[in-house]
Amino acid sequence: MKAKAALVTGARGGIGAAIVARLEADGWVVHAVDVEDADLTTREGNSTVVAAALERFGRLDAIVPNAGFQHVAPVRDFPEEQWDRLLALLLTSPFLLAKYSWDALAASGEGRICVIASAHALTASPFKAGYVSAKHGVLGLVKTLALEGADVGIAATAVCPAYVRTPLVEAQIADQAKAHGLPEDRVLEDVILERQAVKRLLEPSEVADLVAFLLGPSGGGVTGVAVPIDLGWTAR
Repeated sequence: MKAKAALVTGARGGIGAAIVARLEADGWVVHAVDVEDADLTTREGNSTVVAAALERFGRLDAIVPNAGFQHVAPVRDFPEEQWDRLLALLLTSPFLLAKYSWDALAASGEGRICVIASAHALTASPFKAGYVSAKHGVLGLVKTLALEGADVGIAATAVCPAYVRTPLVEAQIADQAKAHGLPEDRVLEDVILERQAVKRLLEPSEVADLVAFLLGPSGGGVTGVAVPIDLGWTAR
C-alpha cells in the first residue's frame, strides 16, 4: 500500500515544519510548500501546489493549510492592502486548496482537511482586525467543508492554538509594544499571555501532535469543529 500523502503549506519553519516532521515520522509522504514555492494569495499559486502534490504522489489524503502572517494596527490605521493579503492567505487559500484537492481527498476514502486556525477563530483581540476576521471566517469554512464532505469521506477541522513559539509570534512583540504603549520586555506577559490560564507559549511540536491525531485513524470522527489547544485562553 502506498504511503498516505499530505500537502502542508507554510512549511519552512515553526508549526508547519513541525507538522511535516511529525507526519513523515508517522510514515506519511508530504509535499511541503512555502512562500518561495508559490504565491498562495493567488488562485494560480494554490492550483499549482495542489497539482504538484498530485503529480508527485499520485494521490492526496490530507491538506493542512497553515501558511499565515500577522499585522498589528488599530482599525483606523489598518492598511487596506494588508487586510486584503490576510484574507487572501488565511481564508481564501484554504478554500482554494480544498476546492482543488476535493476529488483526490474524496478518492482517498479517508480525506482530511486540517486548517491551522487560531484561538482568534474563537475570540478576538484589539489591533488584529484582519487576522481575527480571517480566522473567524475559516472556522465557518471548515464547518461547511465538513457538511459537504460527510458523504464522500472527507473530514474537516480547524486547530485553534494559543500563542506558539514561532517567528510569527516573536515578530509581533515590537508591534504590540507600539500599539499598547509598553516596553517590549513587558509585552509577552502583559499582552500576549495575559488571557491564557497557563502562562507559557505552546511548542510547535504540541500542535503537530494534535494534527497527527486528527489526520490519523482515530481522528475521523472529529469533523466540522474547532479543536482548541489554547492553554485555557477561551475558558474565560
